[in-house]
Amino acid sequence: MGDYRARIEWESGASGADFVKGRYTREHRWSFDGGVTVPATASPHVVPAPWSKPGNVDPEQALVASISSCHLLTFLYVASKAGFAVAKYADHAVGVMTKNERGIPWVSKVTLTPEIQWLGKAPTEDEEHELHEAAHEQCFIAQSVKTEIVVSRPRSQPPRD
Repeated sequence: MGDYRARIEWESGASGADFVKGRYTREHRWSFDGGVTVPATASPHVVPAPWSKPGNVDPEQALVASISSCHLLTFLYVASKAGFAVAKYADHAVGVMTKNERGIPWVSKVTLTPEIQWLGKAPTEDEEHELHEAAHEQCFIAQSVKTEIVVSRPRSQPPRD
């Protein structure tokens, strides 16, 4: 069905002694086939500055964004197939890190809070809920992770004509 590739690059910039003591940068780059390069880092919640860079994207944020983005794209698809037109979709997704039964941290839950504006006829609350359920079931990323994904009560806006 497809290959998805990314190139991840990191350089130490530290002496061997500093590296062994954990005093090395966690800044690195993600490069994608389309030519986009994203500055990345370890999460500042895990590795404090100056060894991480809070302005860069960290893997945990990327996981949350990936889940939200996949849900968005799949939601748009299922809404269009159901005959509903979306004017605007925004989400403030939140991932929570906890420890598993072995004491290892993991992103255990991601909550999506979509806000949707419709063009023309809007679905009922039940129909919108069904659209989100279908989007979750068909989302490639949601089907690829063991993280619990919750869609909080969507907040639709009145339809725009």
